[in-house]
Amino acid sequence: MALRTVASPRAAPGEPLDTYWNASPEQLLAALHSAAPGLTSAEAEARLQRYGPNSLEARERHTALALLFNQFRSPLILILVFAATVSAFVGEWIDAGIVIAIVVGSAVLGFWQEFSAGNAVARLRSQVTLKANVLRDGRSQSVPAEAIVPGDVVLLSAGSLIPADAVVLEARDFFVNQAVLTGETFPVEKTAARAPADASLAQRTNAVFMGTNVGSGTAQVLVVKTGADTAFGQIAERLTLRPPETEFESGIRRFGYLLTQVMTALVLVVFAVNVFSSKPPVDSLLFAIALAVGLAPELLPAIISVNLAKGAQHMAKHGVIVRTLNAIENLGSMDVLCTDKTGTLTAGVVQLDGAFGADGQASPDVLRAAFLNASFQSGLQNPLDDAIVGKGAEQNLTALPERKVDEIPYDFVRKRLSVVVAGPEGRQRLITKGALDGVLSACTEVQVGPSAQPLTDAVHEQIQQHYAEWSRQGFRVLGVATRDLPPQARYARSDEKDLVFSGFLLFLDPPKPGATEAIADLARLGVQLKIITGDNRLVASHVAELVALPVHGLLTGAQINELRDEALWHAAERTTLFAEVDPNQKERIILALRKMGHVVGYLGDGINDAPALHAADVGISVDSAVDVAKEAADFVLLESGLDVLREGIEEGRVTFANTLKYVFTTTSANFGNMFSMAGASLFLPFLPLLAKQILLNNFLSDIPGMTIAGDSVDRELVEKPRRWDIRFIRNFMILFGLVSSVFDYLTFGVLILVIHATPEVFRTAWFIESLLTELVIALVVRTRRPFYRSRPGRWLLLSTIAVTLVTFALPYLPLSGYLGFVPLPPSLLAMVVAITAGYVLASEFAKKQFYKRFS
Repeated sequence: MALRTVASPRAAPGEPLDTYWNASPEQLLAALHSAAPGLTSAEAEARLQRYGPNSLEARERHTALALLFNQFRSPLILILVFAATVSAFVGEWIDAGIVIAIVVGSAVLGFWQEFSAGNAVARLRSQVTLKANVLRDGRSQSVPAEAIVPGDVVLLSAGSLIPADAVVLEARDFFVNQAVLTGETFPVEKTAARAPADASLAQRTNAVFMGTNVGSGTAQVLVVKTGADTAFGQIAERLTLRPPETEFESGIRRFGYLLTQVMTALVLVVFAVNVFSSKPPVDSLLFAIALAVGLAPELLPAIISVNLAKGAQHMAKHGVIVRTLNAIENLGSMDVLCTDKTGTLTAGVVQLDGAFGADGQASPDVLRAAFLNASFQSGLQNPLDDAIVGKGAEQNLTALPERKVDEIPYDFVRKRLSVVVAGPEGRQRLITKGALDGVLSACTEVQVGPSAQPLTDAVHEQIQQHYAEWSRQGFRVLGVATRDLPPQARYARSDEKDLVFSGFLLFLDPPKPGATEAIADLARLGVQLKIITGDNRLVASHVAELVALPVHGLLTGAQINELRDEALWHAAERTTLFAEVDPNQKERIILALRKMGHVVGYLGDGINDAPALHAADVGISVDSAVDVAKEAADFVLLESGLDVLREGIEEGRVTFANTLKYVFTTTSANFGNMFSMAGASLFLPFLPLLAKQILLNNFLSDIPGMTIAGDSVDRELVEKPRRWDIRFIRNFMILFGLVSSVFDYLTFGVLILVIHATPEVFRTAWFIESLLTELVIALVVRTRRPFYRSRPGRWLLLSTIAVTLVTFALPYLPLSGYLGFVPLPPSLLAMVVAITAGYVLASEFAKKQFYKRFS
């Protein structure tokens, strides 16, 4: 990453900011001219202007000038410019000028396409911004993370990404995942206690750092460092590793290596043979290098960039924002999609259906206790608590006299959250709410009427029967328990014991309209859907039944724990439903599916989904997700739902198909033409084409190539996942290269043996024929159907027609003499057209046989 320079506050050695983790909160607030209630909005804006945005700029964001220079980085282009310069020194000014003009024209064409594509993608990415809760003007406000400034007081809770380096002012069971900086496997507890001045990064237990995230608990922190001055910013160059290479990128790289080897051998052999044949050395060098340029798919990076950018723009219109551009092809190749049911298969609008006592009867006391717990908890906002608060408001519970005393935050081990409240008489009560098993494990008694009775095995069995019955009906069931406590300074997890089980909360999340159709659409696209949820197996099975998802196997978290990795590889393939799983098990399932050769997508929005999102080939989240989930995702859905994702999958496959079209075009007529010219130069007494003519041919044929990104794609090319197959490409190149060369040598034979063409006539006729074959082959290989049964995109068709007209007009233009062309008689033009038509028919026949054998 390239770092933006941010002028965070500086301190002389010995001052509080120099070792801020060793300073008291009062010292830091004074040094930063801040206060516990935070900054004012006006002061924050002034500091933002003074210190700059709190960001690390990605290196990919090139300036226009750098992008233009990148067009000339190819060694072939540099060698060509050098050879043209040599040509100018020996007096061939016109030839040198034409070569340089064509090279510059090609560079400008590639620059404009990549620059436009880059700007479009940057605009799309800006739609998904990470935000932080800060105290401004004495109240909590949500602001973009880039607007955080030194002196801000930030409010953190489970799932928050930490936006800057800060010191803890207050904390409650506050644990932070900071492995990205320190390599620590487990979350680290952070408190407000000062750390020693010589403490290492891992030992600064009162400091939090940019780029890490909150695992559980809550805290208020004071921002000390932002941007490049943070610990993350100072080592970002070393932390930023290249993302894993996708299958498509690997194929492109191997394809490039293959062509590079061929080009190197071609340049050396053709140059050596032509020089030994007493042909002009400078012309021979230019000819050999121009052949290599003609072979090189120099527009492939630009084509891929434009394809991906256009794909990202189209996906954005359907509500899918692309965060990782190279993941678009993976989305198209995806054949397994794993997701939680909430918000994907279900509406995601959770309703509290009722509050019931331990005997299964409606209980206002349970609703009251749940309302106090949900309304006072300050951790991660969630739809279950929102539903409880909403139901409480309907029952006029908002004016209850209790006040909050303390809180024990939720975590994924206990699977419960507790709040301590005090009534008007001063009695303090602990109210615990969470997963039924997690709550029951802390209970020793059960509320029966006005009194508490021991939680016997028989009562426990009765509670489990209620739970199973409601779960089979599709309800999500939580437990509620209470305990009276004596006043004390601080409450901890150890106080969650000897609780009295109060009752149940039943939540209903109905199936999303259209979910059944979306699942069927994914199946038609060759994408298998698997549910991975923390909910119990009964609820998950009920939801699968409601949305008509065929369940071929079910594994619970407990069963997964008993499986070795090798056994899970095979079991995961045969399983549709994974229930009662924790975050680490989600990651194991994803890795197991990938190990079996699947391209796996994962759709998640919670803090517990981050490991699975990182492990998947395609990480997908939603705009309402927690920050840590959005940061881990390759795609962000502005609306949660499989129908939106289906459109994104189809767009990924369109992008993949259009990229391969350029590869197919390059490896057919273009490849064959260059080899034919190389071979002809070995036995002809003159060069079959001059270097400037080869480059002009290459330049003109690239113009339609730049429009391939917007080409229409046949329906059959998006109906199944497609993956890069280097063997398939190699076979295609050999077959269609041979077909092209047959017609090239047919042209050579007619021009030399029948017409007895002069060098100028030969070059003019061959230029027209070779360029025509490159133009028409793009229309042939862009589809698996007969070319006349697949309509090309508007701009591809128009640009092909325009370049064809220019091709026929070139020999008759005033500048044709400088290019080495001469006018051709109509009979010779007719012969060239006839050979091209024969080439189209032969290519169609070869295409039919090829796909019959290799598809």
